[in-house]
Amino acid sequence: MDVDWQADLDRWLAPFVAALRHKTRARMCPAYIAGLIGPGDRKSVQPMAARAGEVGYDQLHHFVAAGVWDSAPLEAALLKEADGLVGDDAGFLVIDDTALPKKGRHSVGVAPQYASSLGKTANCQSLVSVTLASREVPVMVGLRLFLPESWTDDPERMARAGVPKDRQTALTKPEIAIEEIDRVIASGAHFGCVLADSGYGSSGPFRQALSERSLLWAVGLSRRQNVYPADVDLIFPVATTGRRRQYHIPDRSPVSAEVMLSGEKWQKISWRRGTKGRLTCLFAARRVRVADGHKHRMLDNRMQCMPGDEVWLVGERRSTGEQKYYVSNLPADASLKLLAATIKARWVCEQAHQQLKEELGLDHFEGRSWTGLHRHALMTMIAYAFLQSRRLKAAGRKKKSRRTTATTEHASHQAGHPRPLRTAATQAMPPL
Repeated sequence: MDVDWQADLDRWLAPFVAALRHKTRARMCPAYIAGLIGPGDRKSVQPMAARAGEVGYDQLHHFVAAGVWDSAPLEAALLKEADGLVGDDAGFLVIDDTALPKKGRHSVGVAPQYASSLGKTANCQSLVSVTLASREVPVMVGLRLFLPESWTDDPERMARAGVPKDRQTALTKPEIAIEEIDRVIASGAHFGCVLADSGYGSSGPFRQALSERSLLWAVGLSRRQNVYPADVDLIFPVATTGRRRQYHIPDRSPVSAEVMLSGEKWQKISWRRGTKGRLTCLFAARRVRVADGHKHRMLDNRMQCMPGDEVWLVGERRSTGEQKYYVSNLPADASLKLLAATIKARWVCEQAHQQLKEELGLDHFEGRSWTGLHRHALMTMIAYAFLQSRRLKAAGRKKKSRRTTATTEHASHQAGHPRPLRTAATQAMPPL
């Protein structure tokens, strides 16, 4: 990054500074973000203040942890900038979560819980992340803390950590994600399809909420999820004894997603070029109806979920032997390559998580409060958006014209332009 980056940052931050509407905060915000971007391994408040020189620790700490200001205008400004950079009706909104390892038990939301980035259960904070992306370039626009039961069952503990009254309720990660998706939609940001892993996709209410919002989606699914073939019929059997049945039932029993695809033809599909050549895996797909409708008691007294809407069930077999399953409401005429390219576009959020932690100190915040954590996370996202704007500018990439409707072209756009933006998608952030 060239020596003029700080002057460029001051110009770029103008909408954010204007949103703060306060002279002192207008100084602290650029100083904090410059500290995140600047040199130094540790990006917590004390070392950043020491390196800056012009801003004291107390001022910087007060700004992020205790100052009375609303982050919503800055979040809105971030969404607007992100939309200008990567918003596209052929793009994606990627839902995931990321873990921040922590010691002790006092930092807000910390608890032993599964951390996907670590591949194990660890003492950590878990944040639901929202990333706007197109042409394999991500810009993260949302990080919201998930509170486990050990917190939501303890009002005093939440109060000590400054959890706002309206957030002191038990919400699942899919429920938090839907709130964030609604915020992105309300902002007018452009995207064509929602992507998520099985931690979200295995939730029937999450998928149904996306469909209710007329969104296209492609999400992970548990291999154990029961599904019906697309041509399942609902019948009204005549009871030979007892009371007459009141509801229709499927004419076939459901099977797991894994079993449903076991007999399908698996094809080698390449979806983009990686650093070591084309990325390929074996994929198979068929139309199904997920067993996530209302429950009925069957003739043998079992409770069984009824078929939902018709969707794509997709399987992926990796060279390691690992198998993954997905479900998508892309149109019935979508090709297998289109399905694969859409599903695999989710990788950009993992790149964003890594760079936010390794380069911008997302996991370096040492405060314990709800407000401080979310403000620090917001500052890291603004810093990341700034760096992405410079890289796009340096690479000479111009946004393609937006499509007027979100159709299957959103994924063919990805499949047809597989070469990543070198400085943004395949390399670590350059040192300053």
